[in-house]
Amino acid sequence: MRQYLIGGEAGFTTAGFCLGTMYFGTAVAEREAFAILDRYAEAGGDLLDTANCYAFWAEGGIGEESEALIGRWLASRGMSGRMRVATKVGAAPARPGEPYHGGNREGLAPKVIEEQFARSRERLGVDVVDLYYAHADDRSVPLDETVDAFGRLVEDGSVRVLGASNHAVWRLERARAAAAGAGRAAYQAVQQRHTYLFPRPLRVPVPESIQLAAGDEMLDYAVSEGLPLFAYSPLSGGAFSRPDRRPPGAPVDYDHEGSQRRITVLREEAAALGVTANQLALAWLASGPADVVPILGVSSTGQLEEALGAASIGLDAEVYERLAAA
Repeated sequence: MRQYLIGGEAGFTTAGFCLGTMYFGTAVAEREAFAILDRYAEAGGDLLDTANCYAFWAEGGIGEESEALIGRWLASRGMSGRMRVATKVGAAPARPGEPYHGGNREGLAPKVIEEQFARSRERLGVDVVDLYYAHADDRSVPLDETVDAFGRLVEDGSVRVLGASNHAVWRLERARAAAAGAGRAAYQAVQQRHTYLFPRPLRVPVPESIQLAAGDEMLDYAVSEGLPLFAYSPLSGGAFSRPDRRPPGAPVDYDHEGSQRRITVLREEAAALGVTANQLALAWLASGPADVVPILGVSSTGQLEEALGAASIGLDAEVYERLAAA
């Protein structure tokens, strides 16, 4: 797999595909999740992506299942400190008994960050979290307070690298500038929704949105600042490979005529190359000017095997441009 440097000299390198574990312990039972984790490690994968709220919306879920399962797997396989872990804070429900929306998130107040980090680290059973994200922006808290709280985690050795997920570009830049001005560690990685398709404009105000896509401006910013961009939901819920699946709708809406056109071209190019549409979509994401690391959200070892096959696809410029122009 291709290797990426995360966080500069003080950070770490990681393989070209990150393993998403959102439904591990809920929709994906422990036995299957362990099999997926074993195969990912065997294939050279070395970074797991989770959050302190995965997956509270799943049947029977409370939001601790994914981290807890990863902790059990790391312990049972002796992988703590060897397999890198990314987790997040800020998007869990503030009031679990109420409907979930942008105004019902735990947010990024210093006390929340400190308390939730301790709980995540305990569930994961690790001394150091390799990549710790602000899961969603919180404009109700002064940026200097949030920056200070995250910075202390790096300074005391609890976190290697900080990242921001679901942030507008201007807010990301402002946070990084605040960190630089205070002499604190800054966000050095980004995680946004990103796939081969283009979404419609948001139907809700950006501060209230649960998910934000990586648009041209974010990709340009990532290239300019040398930030790796971790792409979640890169396969659009099976829309590339399954004729019965339409592109996802809300909260980020990809279900429009332009998506159908791009999917048709993707499938044609994949057939010509002798690969699957999913594999080609992953290879295309990883072939642009930005350092894009797809997060593989799989529910079986078979899905993982297909996704891992994308690592061996080398796109020439003509194929890349035909896909880009569709």
